[in-house]
Amino acid sequence: MRRPVVIGNWKMHGSLKEASALAAGLKRNLFDLAEVDVAVCPPFPYLLDVRDEIEGSIVKLGAQDCHWELKGAFTGEVSAPMLKDAGCTYVLCGHSERRHVLGESNEWVRKKVAAVLAAGLTPVLCVGEKLDERERWATEHVVREHLEEGMRGLSSAQAQQVIVAYEPVWAIGTGKTATPDQAQEVHAFIRKTLGRLFGEPAAQGVRLQYGGSVKPDNVDDLMSQPDVDGVLVGGASLEVESFTRIAKFRRKT
Repeated sequence: MRRPVVIGNWKMHGSLKEASALAAGLKRNLFDLAEVDVAVCPPFPYLLDVRDEIEGSIVKLGAQDCHWELKGAFTGEVSAPMLKDAGCTYVLCGHSERRHVLGESNEWVRKKVAAVLAAGLTPVLCVGEKLDERERWATEHVVREHLEEGMRGLSSAQAQQVIVAYEPVWAIGTGKTATPDQAQEVHAFIRKTLGRLFGEPAAQGVRLQYGGSVKPDNVDDLMSQPDVDGVLVGGASLEVESFTRIAKFRRKT
């Protein structure tokens, strides 16, 4: 059985004081959680402080983005080896806000996934459709393209090291959430596509997250779906109690 993974994306929120307090609260609340991988992705300036706060806990450190080059004249960018030096385990690649607000291409995302893997970190490849794409029945086309382009050139062994996060853009920060059945339908399609690309054994090993207005009151239903292996949490990860409840989800039988 695939090990569940819950990641909080703090985006561009909070102060240093708030980030440190949030990290300390999660360390306190999740000390006894052994069966779930948990991580938080704070803003870049707070990575080291959050790392120090969660030291010795089950909570791991993640980054919200990286550049694909190892070094160079890329003002404002951060490389994957730098993130590893800072103590990161996970790196988000191709989050919808970077694709649709900041204009990242599939090619950029592919390079980032490869760079993160080369640095010995775990990439979280974000895929998902906008509202107009869902309304014209293009969900599978968009998700397939994100997968094929984002993971192009990887071996089956490398593919199994990638976490794929399905985040329907229409459900991010809107309060709307894909129903558990909708999430499962797309996750099943993702696994089928991964099977075609990398073989069925590899596809069964890839962990799939759902991201899109995940909250304490819907996480149990989402995590009860057979192909939902975790959640990528936005706003609800900014509060200790709500993220604690999400990390301590209860699968329904």
